[in-house]
Parts: sequence; C-alpha cells; structure tokens
Amino acid sequence: MQTAYITHSACLKHSMGSDHPESPARLRAIEDQLIASGIFPLLQQHQAPCVTPQQLARVHSESYLKSIETVAPQHGLISLDADTFMNPFTLEAAYRAAGAVVLGTDLVMTGKVENAFCNIRPPGHHATHDRAMGFCFFNNVAVGVAHALTQYELKRVAIADFDVHHGNGTEDIFKYDPRVMLCSTFQHPFYPFCGADSSSAHIINVPLAAGTNHLVFRTAVTQYWLPALESFQPEIIFISAGFDAHREDDMAHLNLIESDYSWVTEQIKMIAGKYAQKRIVSVLEGGYALHALGRSATAHIKVLCGL
Repeated sequence: MQTAYITHSACLKHSMGSDHPESPARLRAIEDQLIASGIFPLLQQHQAPCVTPQQLARVHSESYLKSIETVAPQHGLISLDADTFMNPFTLEAAYRAAGAVVLGTDLVMTGKVENAFCNIRPPGHHATHDRAMGFCFFNNVAVGVAHALTQYELKRVAIADFDVHHGNGTEDIFKYDPRVMLCSTFQHPFYPFCGADSSSAHIINVPLAAGTNHLVFRTAVTQYWLPALESFQPEIIFISAGFDAHREDDMAHLNLIESDYSWVTEQIKMIAGKYAQKRIVSVLEGGYALHALGRSATAHIKVLCGL
C-alpha cells in the first residue's frame, strides 16, 4: 500500500520575510530531493484541503481562532511575536496545513494508505490552545489527533516528536488527556525553555544536552520512548517530524544525521506494525538547513515507503 504525500501550493505563499529561516524553500528542498532520489513517483499525491472551523475548535479556543482571523493582514506583514509573522496568504496556508493532517488521518484510518507524510507549512507543534508562537499558528498534529479521537472513536493515540525544540503546544493541548501519549526528544535548555520537568504517565519528555550525538539520541528513544509505546499500544501514531536536530542545522546544537532519522522512523514503524495496523501520519515541523532537510526528510519518507 502506498504512502500518501500531502501538500498544497498555498503553503508556499506564506512568508515571514526574506531572511526568515522558516521559508517556502523548505518545502521545495524536500520535494526536489524526493524527485532526485526517485521516490516521488511512488507516493500517492494529494492536495491538502482547508481544515474546518469545527476541526480547529477541538484543540484551539474560539477566542483565539477569531483573533487570528481578525488580525490577518490584507497587505504586508504583522507580528504575533518576535519571530512569528502573518502575510496575506498565511491564513490559507495554516488552514491547508492543518487540513493536510486531517486528510492524512482519513486516508490512513480508512485503509487507503498505510501512512502519510504532510509536506506543509507553517509548522504547528508550538501553537498552544490559545496562542501562536515559534513560527506556528495552528497545532497541525493536535488537529489530526483530535480528529482521530473524535471521528474514529480511538482510545489510544501516540505522538512521536523528534524536533529539536520541545512541542510545548502539543503538550499544552493534551497534558490532561490520557488517551494521547506524547513522546518527545528535544535540546534543553533551549527554546521554548520548558518540558524538562513536566513528564507524566503519558507525556514522555526526554531533554538532550547541546552537543548530543546519535548514540545518546538512540539510547533515549530505546530507553524511554519504546517501552512507553509498547505499554500504551497506540491505535495510530502521529509524528511531529522536525529535522532541525541535524548537525548541519545552525538553528540548534544537536548532531543527528540522516541515518538517525531513518532509524527512529524504523522504530516508530515497528510499534505501528505491532499495535496500530501500520497506521502513521507524519507531519513536517522544523528543519532549516535546506540540503540537510531535504536529505533527512527523504530518508524518513523512504522508510515510511518500505524502501
């Protein structure tokens, strides 16, 4: 069964300035590498729909959703925080990004594909219940998780987040919901400067020191993520796939390489095969060194495809 590849041209129109690291070139870098590697034709390609207000309201407050619509500019840029900006195309891009994850969930849950990769932006895992931050507007993964829980009445949904930054927004949304397990590795202390001391039975946070290499990362996943996931037995797994822990990415200070992303994807795929009928929805988060991003995402997708 194929891997779905979900994106939309609207995600290329959102721009936060010519010097901003979270740029449209990120999506092109991934797609170009997929084409160069020969993988792109093997993917079942889909255009991302817009998320619905009801789907967003499962994870974001009504007041926040209204405020985002109200402040969306007709011209130029507006700032929501020091590094999160909206242009006239941001709102549609954010709607499409969240909608991609809903579509991915539907494709996987109805058996049309085994797994899906959402090549979308803006990213999402810093967006909390009522706040945009860290380049993020809507929490894309959280929207997909809530859709799986509500539409398909699942009881156990897992999220694996290997972005270099802690997914504080995802934790904020699901910290009191034991139906959702969040397994996260991240550099600490580092933006958003939280997560190191907030673990619980279903929030598995593993902070990593600056300079961490592949051996420490793999040990963290093996010792903390895998036993928790084995015990939890998820019915579907979502991935917050951030590739900014790569050693070439100067936005952070971890030292992963492409083979680490292949390896962690293999571990997640193993768990999904045992407990979740192979169901995985992977969603792009960070990754700002374009060549490393393209190679790393392609290594990840190659494992999803079973190549």
